[in-house]
Amino acid sequence: MSTSLPRRLDSSLAHDIARAMIDGFNRHYRLFRTESARAKHRFETQDWPAQQRAQRERIEFYDLRVKECVLRLEREFKASRQPMDVWQQVKLFYVGMLVDHRQPELAETFFNSVSTKILHRSYFQNDFIFVRPAVSTEYIEPEDPQAHTTYRSYYPQTLAELRPALQQMVEDFGLRVPFEDLARDVADVHDALLPLFDAHKLRPNFQIQVLHSLFYRNKGAYAVGKLINGFQEVPFALPLLHNRDGQLRIDTLLHGEDDLLMLFSFARAYFMVDMEVPSAYVQFLRSMMPRKPRAEFYNALGLAKQGKTLFYRDFLFHMRHSTDRFRIAPGIKGMVMLVFDLPSFPFVFKLIKDHYPPQKDTTREQIRNKYLLVKQHDRVGRMADTLEFSGVGFPRERFSDELIEEIQKFAPSQIEIGDRNGDGNIEVFLKHVYIERRMIPLNIYLQECFDALRKDPQDAKAREQMEHAVIDYGNAIKDLVAANIFPGDMLWKNFGITRHGKVVFYDYDEIEYLTDCHFRRVPAPRNEEDELSGEVWYPVGPRDVFPETFGPFLLGNPLVREVFMKHHADLLDVDFWQSHKDRILAGHVHDVFPYERERRFVHQRRLA
Repeated sequence: MSTSLPRRLDSSLAHDIARAMIDGFNRHYRLFRTESARAKHRFETQDWPAQQRAQRERIEFYDLRVKECVLRLEREFKASRQPMDVWQQVKLFYVGMLVDHRQPELAETFFNSVSTKILHRSYFQNDFIFVRPAVSTEYIEPEDPQAHTTYRSYYPQTLAELRPALQQMVEDFGLRVPFEDLARDVADVHDALLPLFDAHKLRPNFQIQVLHSLFYRNKGAYAVGKLINGFQEVPFALPLLHNRDGQLRIDTLLHGEDDLLMLFSFARAYFMVDMEVPSAYVQFLRSMMPRKPRAEFYNALGLAKQGKTLFYRDFLFHMRHSTDRFRIAPGIKGMVMLVFDLPSFPFVFKLIKDHYPPQKDTTREQIRNKYLLVKQHDRVGRMADTLEFSGVGFPRERFSDELIEEIQKFAPSQIEIGDRNGDGNIEVFLKHVYIERRMIPLNIYLQECFDALRKDPQDAKAREQMEHAVIDYGNAIKDLVAANIFPGDMLWKNFGITRHGKVVFYDYDEIEYLTDCHFRRVPAPRNEEDELSGEVWYPVGPRDVFPETFGPFLLGNPLVREVFMKHHADLLDVDFWQSHKDRILAGHVHDVFPYERERRFVHQRRLA
């Protein structure tokens, strides 16, 4: 009796700790899902400020719930003082509580987040946290499949029934706003779909599958699904927007993997989606975009912590199956961030330097706040999302000596080297690092075009690539402006080219809200001395911007200048910037489309 009683007490304690942790997670996901579901009402009522506010606030939900759970565990169970055999039992009880759970993978990550706040780092192993998933997410269905399936299916028996099926599909979303002309829009979708599959031969499995919840972002809602005919699968998304009278319309048909990859890009804000089983949504989306990592789907669905967990598992897997070394990233070195990469891995790693040149009047905390601003803002396809890690260890042998010297020179406070775990392995331990998807720096991309044109001035492909990059660079700035972002340092080196040819901004240490900037014209010289002065002779405030001065920094190359002035000369005019600032201050929220405007049905009708 005397030996079994403590074991029973420990078991009861472990069970109660596990129950408190699963309760903490369930509260988190209940609040997360409720906020996501409210996006439907905000969309219907066109409450765009509330939609933007909810987008920002929802990002903070996870950390708040983790803190709440840690405080509860310390208050009720003195969790940090419990021996490790109790924590091993806690994990076993927790695994048992995930049987038949609808979000087991998210709950495992929540367990990790809470326990790592409590346990010593040396216990970050599979006995005490979920290094690998313990519960499968395959074939999880909602608790009440009749009320809320993951996706709905429609089975037109003939081609003539396709249009009514499409209309029923849209109506089943239950939007409480009338359409401008749903029959017309469905006809446009129908006509755009027909060339995409073999409409002359409908197979027995001919069907439409569409995810149950709409995907809400910015001022749009998206129906996401696929058309299946035999072995053909056509992924699609239907953007639903409001017209000027508040009625709804289907704006276009997005189809194919590339279109959907642009819609779910890492450079766009997270969607609001009402999901009971997130893994089922991810599995459906991956069937349409198999090249996209699961981590990025969780990010796109607003489940950034799970995305971060999966990214790190993928990274560790890659490290085990590669032998190349981290190096200083190619390109012009930044004044604020130290950037390095692993050539075989499609991401870059960024450290905030300890010291900056005099022209960079900033602090580490201000820079971190800029990155947080980007995380919480609508990135409109033009700002790269970042993963933020604290306390990351890397094998020392995977770092080049030059990179170690660079970090020790410019960011010595951020690096420790040694055997931290007492296992004989020497690690490079980085205290705080940002990770972004790797892109080709725009200045390097343009230089490659210039080099090709220097060899052959008639190289049509190089000229087309150069012109596209310059035009999309201007479009990127205008999209940022529409989202109330002034990028600050607009040099070419601070932008990159994605694999889809999109120009994306990735240097955030000088960004500001457009509405916080003061756009000014350069004053006329007071005298000849002013006119000949090589220095700025007029007063300049910390957020004063002089658009007409952009030209000398950006347009030194005559080829670039010609294209830029043809398409984006307005970016050098103070009126362009001030007019957008005034509209945003007046409450206007701009439309920013994840597709070319020429693809909109309304545009095509005008041409017809």
